[in-house]
Amino acid sequence: MKKLFFLVMIAVLALVGCQSKESQTETNTNEQTEEKPLEKVTVVLDWTPNTNHTGLYVAKEKGYFEEQGLDVEIIQPGDAGADQLVASGQAEFGVSYQESITLARTQNVPIVSIAAVIQHNTSGFASPAGKNITSPKDFEGKTYGGWGSPIEQSVLETLMKSDNADINKLDIVNAGNADFFTMANQGIDFAWIYYGWTGVEAELRGEDINMIYLTDYSEKLDYYTPVLATNEEMIEENPDTVKAFVAAASKGYQDAIENPEDAASILSAAAPELDQQLVLESQKWLADKYQDDAPRWGVQKLEIWANYAEWMKENGVLEGEFDPEKAFTNEFLPE
Repeated sequence: MKKLFFLVMIAVLALVGCQSKESQTETNTNEQTEEKPLEKVTVVLDWTPNTNHTGLYVAKEKGYFEEQGLDVEIIQPGDAGADQLVASGQAEFGVSYQESITLARTQNVPIVSIAAVIQHNTSGFASPAGKNITSPKDFEGKTYGGWGSPIEQSVLETLMKSDNADINKLDIVNAGNADFFTMANQGIDFAWIYYGWTGVEAELRGEDINMIYLTDYSEKLDYYTPVLATNEEMIEENPDTVKAFVAAASKGYQDAIENPEDAASILSAAAPELDQQLVLESQKWLADKYQDDAPRWGVQKLEIWANYAEWMKENGVLEGEFDPEKAFTNEFLPE
């Protein structure tokens, strides 16, 4: 009887021990999962929030960044622009443009484009319909309001040459940060805008405008604007972080493509100072522009980078050596 009792007790203790070990193992596993913190990273915008940035806000709101193990803070640029903050490592990611990255890399600034936000250049020169500016030839005798960049004059000259027009007959003034509508009320005839925002705003205001797109007059001006960027150190030392960021951002922009109304609501909630109707209509206009004819969102082509750099050199706005293969990468885009 005692022997039987002893055997039973051994069996019970062994069972308790196993259950305790399993429980401890489960506890340890849970603790490890809970203790693994999200990696904090920052993405700095190129300007105030707008529909170029919607995919980032969607990815943050819907938890796509968290799914990738990231705690992402979206900030606006201060005195230092996005490129400077990213290149110096003060921000891991940023919103940039092909033109600025091209110029930066000729000065050994280690910034790299990791995804095209919009597949084709949607910018162009806009004018009130009453000005009757319907081609670059009509720029003659008019006043253009810009921000003082040498690239502006080169772009204007390229378009005007293609239409046998003389840029010396165009008056170019620096309008600073004045918007298109303010300039139009101050005697300026036309300005450079992105239709997806300012053009849509003109529609909502009931103001008819004529639009002359850059891509209608030069294939070399079909560059990527905007793009998502990081620096070479991040790519070399933290490739998993870059891959995680791009995967989440891609998912966010895919949502904006498929559900522009929902995406607009998310952006409006994140930036309540924006006009909700403008955000909605802009989002719907951009929905099929993000990916357009690319096999997937974010893809960039070597020929686009090479062609635009060639145009910049031809027009004297690019000095120094530029290697287009090092300026961008598709390696972090999800398949």
